[in-house]
Amino acid sequence: MNEQECKRYLERIQNLGIKFGLDNVREILRAFHDPHRTFPSVLVAGSNGKGSVCAFLTQILSLHGFRAGLFTSPHLVDVEERIRIGGELIARRTFCRLLTQLRNKIEQLISSKRLLNPPTYFEHLCCLAFLYFTEQEVDMAFLEVGMGGRFDATNVVDPKVSVITTISAEHQKFLGESLSQIAFEKSGIIKPGVPVVCGVQKQDAYATIKNRAEKLGAPFYGIFDKKDNFVIQKARRGFVFTFRMNGEAYSYEPALQGKHQGRNAAIAIAASRILGQRWEKLEKEKIIQGIQTTRWEGRLESISQKPLVLLDGAHNEEGADALKDYIREFVSSSVVLVYASMRDKKIERIADILFPLAKIVILTRFPYYRACPPEELAEQVACDEKKILCEPDAKRAFRMAQQLAGPDGIVVVAGSLFLVGEIKKIIRNSIPA
Repeated sequence: MNEQECKRYLERIQNLGIKFGLDNVREILRAFHDPHRTFPSVLVAGSNGKGSVCAFLTQILSLHGFRAGLFTSPHLVDVEERIRIGGELIARRTFCRLLTQLRNKIEQLISSKRLLNPPTYFEHLCCLAFLYFTEQEVDMAFLEVGMGGRFDATNVVDPKVSVITTISAEHQKFLGESLSQIAFEKSGIIKPGVPVVCGVQKQDAYATIKNRAEKLGAPFYGIFDKKDNFVIQKARRGFVFTFRMNGEAYSYEPALQGKHQGRNAAIAIAASRILGQRWEKLEKEKIIQGIQTTRWEGRLESISQKPLVLLDGAHNEEGADALKDYIREFVSSSVVLVYASMRDKKIERIADILFPLAKIVILTRFPYYRACPPEELAEQVACDEKKILCEPDAKRAFRMAQQLAGPDGIVVVAGSLFLVGEIKKIIRNSIPA
């Protein structure tokens, strides 16, 4: 397939929606001689922070000279963002070549009835990542779990370390209503005897994960079990964090902003320590350097000045709380919020957290079948109608926000990484070549 044919193929399979189960992925990978077994890996699940943790770990290993594969989701602008080695995205030509191989193999498997249903968009990309990492002979792959864990396509690997970052109420239609049920699904990545790094602090969810680890004989590391293990100090432009593990202290100031990124970094440090024991030796200085030099787009990302534009996914309550804390700590100018969301999110609760921070809220949408139209968003939020504007076109909504903020104000774009990606496309397309 050429580039346009690949794009049309991906658009077609994106409508297949969400489907849980590992049978399809295992059958496809078996047909390719199990490429996911040719390299060691780390699985990272959780409600928030898993992409950032994967990015930290990739940078740490890259600084040690290792070829570190990275598979994440969703992408912001280009689908190739999901598959990288170090900081380098898979080449578009390589992506199309592997996708063509994958499509042809899937058609054969369906024809021979070895596959009863076509694989989903996420399953396609997960398998493509495994093919690429094998072809490129990566030393280690960091795999961000898409949704849940137990039945996620990434969960076909046997990881060196399993990581669970946080647990919050999301995807309850698929994962269960309570935090314990959600934690149970995410703890499905835990394997017998494989160490578990857990950043979860909510008691019921934490207990569910720890119990699962104990049943499987998996060494368990609760990162925030003791208060003095993690210390935050405010600095001029952010925070300085100190994390202690087994008596050794790591002090760091991440380039990624916010207290939550300090916690994500602590999780990454713990996973690095365990990798250093179970895989290859990793140096403390390079671990800290990796934490302090990691860049990860769309997470409290500043992209322009006058007005300052801040992009952050903030797609659930936990993410919204983190964004709120950052704005209250470091933002003194008036805020214009551009907000869009998926239909299945806790829109009213997220609005209660974010909307009071803004003088004006512009509701918009992004081009995705699960996106909630701005008029429906407006019906779900309890907010002063005078400060709510609806603009379905994301480009016009963003330009309106810039004008309303003025050169001294701040535009915050939040509610979904899909919206963040749409705004990044708008900005990229407006810059002359």
